[in-house]
Amino acid sequence: MSDSLLISHEGAVQLLTINNPQARNALTPEFMEAMPRVLADAEANEAVGAIVLTGAGGAFCAGGDVNRLASLGSTPAHERREQLERLHRLIRAVQQCGKPVIAAVEGAAAGAGFSLAMACDLLVSARNAAFSLAYVKIGLSPDGGATSFLSEYVSRQLLTEMCLTGERVTGERMHALGAVNRLTEPGDAAATAIAVAEAIARGPQRAMARIKSLCRQAGHQTFDAQMDLEAQLMVESQGDEEAVEGIRAFLEKRPADFLGLRQSR
Repeated sequence: MSDSLLISHEGAVQLLTINNPQARNALTPEFMEAMPRVLADAEANEAVGAIVLTGAGGAFCAGGDVNRLASLGSTPAHERREQLERLHRLIRAVQQCGKPVIAAVEGAAAGAGFSLAMACDLLVSARNAAFSLAYVKIGLSPDGGATSFLSEYVSRQLLTEMCLTGERVTGERMHALGAVNRLTEPGDAAATAIAVAEAIARGPQRAMARIKSLCRQAGHQTFDAQMDLEAQLMVESQGDEEAVEGIRAFLEKRPADFLGLRQSR
């Protein structure tokens, strides 16, 4: 595995660390190639119940490497699009992973780093973390789904202001907007995210994958289409052994043992 992505485990939680601290964890081609494969492996591994994504050295991710971006202006448009699709495959891989992915943000989450944090299912942030869409400051426009993610929380006017000014927004402000699930003191984001992930990891994996799918689609479908998807996934869940264990545990007035269910397979 590339040194740009470090992998460790805390019980059923897989901890993924963006490891490019000398550049505030700017995204490298190696990281963007490795991350979708790691997420696919985690999804297939029943020992992994949830995933935490964080950055090394006190920053989450500064986005694209500006030195590398500077070299793209003279390349053909189709090659620039191919480079960009590497980022978009990464963002889609986070969104589509069947396991819950939790971002733990300290320091900067800028540009594509903002998109990567927002692509995660839950977001834990230090109060003083700095979220920004600073593309405009170097003559670029947002990518990685940034405008789509942010539009779920703010008005068009505020979205436009954030994109046109590139100004930093604190973790505290992002929490007030509803985009951050847990707000922590500086230095505590990763530990808090791991604690949240440990609790989630004890849940029913296949049901949680269905829940992720429902939540991802909810804001983008008609009511009838969402109802149809809920019906489809509920029927699948009702026929799953996870539901057998969950319902039996409820009736027996005991905690459901979804972890034991996975280990017995």
